[in-house]
Amino acid sequence: METLALILAGGRGSRLDILSEKRVKPAVPFAGKYRIIDFTLSNCSNSGIYNIAILTQYLPLSLNEHIGVGKPWDFDRRDTKLSLLQPYKQWYSGTADSVRQNIGYIERSNAKKILILSGDHVYKMDYRKMLKTHEEKGAKLTIAVQEVPWEDASRYGIMKTTADGRIVEFAEKPEDPPSNLASMGIYVFETEMLVRALEELKEEDLDFGKHVIPHLLGDEVYAHVFKDYWKDVGTYDAYLDANLELTSTVDKIPLDMYDRSWRIYTRSEELPAVKVGSKAEIRQAIIANGSIVAGTVERSVLSPGVDIRPGAVVKESVILNDTTVHEGARIERAIIDKEVVVGKNAIIGSGDDYTPNKERPDLLESGLNVIGKGITVPEGAVLERNCRIFSTGSIKEKRLQSGTTLR
Repeated sequence: METLALILAGGRGSRLDILSEKRVKPAVPFAGKYRIIDFTLSNCSNSGIYNIAILTQYLPLSLNEHIGVGKPWDFDRRDTKLSLLQPYKQWYSGTADSVRQNIGYIERSNAKKILILSGDHVYKMDYRKMLKTHEEKGAKLTIAVQEVPWEDASRYGIMKTTADGRIVEFAEKPEDPPSNLASMGIYVFETEMLVRALEELKEEDLDFGKHVIPHLLGDEVYAHVFKDYWKDVGTYDAYLDANLELTSTVDKIPLDMYDRSWRIYTRSEELPAVKVGSKAEIRQAIIANGSIVAGTVERSVLSPGVDIRPGAVVKESVILNDTTVHEGARIERAIIDKEVVVGKNAIIGSGDDYTPNKERPDLLESGLNVIGKGITVPEGAVLERNCRIFSTGSIKEKRLQSGTTLR
């Protein structure tokens, strides 16, 4: 096969904190029934790319179980090759180092081009268009780019291009960005050039943005501009906002999940259809299979098997699989992991005290609460704002002040 896709799926996603406590970031649930990596896998399938290797590392079990032999994405065909590559010599220490440690696999593939992808971004992209740009420019390396707001440019790898798209300057997270054209972390390499660069560079923490791209500037390096929806959901706020955006009215949905010409595939649980009670109220919500709603759900996303009991209210929240919210409970601006039990009349998201999380103010300051897998929130308990509750089994306190962390 001419093109080999390498999906980088080994990063912990430390800013997702509790959500990546027991799973790798690409395996984090998203948009109800999906995982984040489903978007990259579906893009490959829809683009006709069936020679794929997924580079895993941190807590790979959940991800490996989800992918299996790749049947949901049609990767179990006779003419398809799907491989899961884990470190076998030493821990991967950079994005490009993970590829360097698998040079033998790349060379045995006999692919002419290597498509490098991230497994933790949410977007729909036809990779064939990028490969066409690569061919038409006679490029040795093509980088997918997107214009970002100028005030955010210092958070990305930024490049400057000529009128014909050739990249002449690249800066990784610059304080004074030369442009607002940001790398999306998607690359097409000529195989020979990639292998040569990985062998020439000796850095232990070898990274595409910090080392490989600057090393190759001056060769035939071009940009492929992507103008559609693309988001890194690598923080609590970004994750919540991206989920809630999907509940918008049909004409305002930034990422169309209902486009039958470009389906997002996943490994689904066999669960019954959604059940809605006689007194339920639902507004702007995504509700996945197996869920039962007898209370009120507003601008929220419910994953499979969620049970919202009568009188319970859920607003602007993401509730993951098999969580039960009992009678009279109220949840506002929360991310709740799998198998959580919220007791009767409990309140999650209370009051006007927005004190940032005292342990990690960089992660929680907007009033959002995050509750880990398997937690029991006792009857009548009150969680104020910016609380982080790790998977400890249960909460004994009846009131948690804003900014609290429980382990």
